[in-house]
Amino acid sequence: MRSDRLGTMVDVMSDSPIPEPSEIRASDSDRDRVASRLRDALAEGRISPDEHSERLDAVYDSKTLGELVPITRDLPESSDSPPLPMGRPFGSPRPVYGRERIVDSAADGHFSLALMGGAERSGTWTVPGTYHALAVMGGIEIDLREARFTSRETTVIANAMMGGIEIVVPDDIEVRVNGVGVMGGYGVDGGAPSSVVEPGAPVVRVLGIALMGGVEVVRKPRKHQKPAKGKKKRKELEADE
Repeated sequence: MRSDRLGTMVDVMSDSPIPEPSEIRASDSDRDRVASRLRDALAEGRISPDEHSERLDAVYDSKTLGELVPITRDLPESSDSPPLPMGRPFGSPRPVYGRERIVDSAADGHFSLALMGGAERSGTWTVPGTYHALAVMGGIEIDLREARFTSRETTVIANAMMGGIEIVVPDDIEVRVNGVGVMGGYGVDGGAPSSVVEPGAPVVRVLGIALMGGVEVVRKPRKHQKPAKGKKKRKELEADE
C-alpha cells in the first residue's frame, strides 16, 4: 500500500511542469546581492535615500527571483564589486532582528566617558554583557539600533552628573530601566515597543543614577525603516498646533 502511494507521488511530480527561472525561490544570498547593488547605487547618487529604503523593503519581501529583477532593472551592473562574504553576521547588509542580534564574537568596547565633552557609540557594533557609560558635565549617545550582543541579557550602567546620556533602541529588543533621578530625570521615552518582541530577543537593562542630569532611553526606527503613515501624520498635526 505504501509503495502504491509513493508511486503515485512520483507520477504527480514527474507530470509537474519545470518552473521558469523567474519562479524559482530566492535565497538569502540572492537578496543580499540585490541589496548590495542598491547600496552601491545609493553611494553613487543614482537613487535617493527614500528610494533606497523602499527598494530594500521590496528586496526582503521578495519570494522569487522574478520579483527581484524589477528592483534593479534601471541600475547598471556592478561587475567590479566583490562577492558578498557568506556566513558572516556582518558581511551582509541584510538587517538582523531579535535573536539574530546575539552573536558569538568579541565586544567592540566596554565603556563610554564624556568629561566636559561628548561621546558617541553607534552603527554596527558588538555590545558586551556589561557596558558602562559616565557623563560628567557632558553628553553621551549610545545607539543600539544596529548593535549585536554577546549575550541575551545586557546591562548598561549609565550614570550622569550634570550631564546627559541618551540610549537609542530599536523595536525588536526588550528594555528595562531601573535608574534613579536626583534633581534630574531617568526614564523611557516612548514606552513599550510598537511590535511584539520575539522570544529569545536581547534584553537590555539600564540602571544607574542621574544627578542634576538626565538619562533617557528612546525608541527610534532604524535607517531602513519608515515611520507608519499614521504616526507621521500625527507628528505633522502636532507641529502645526
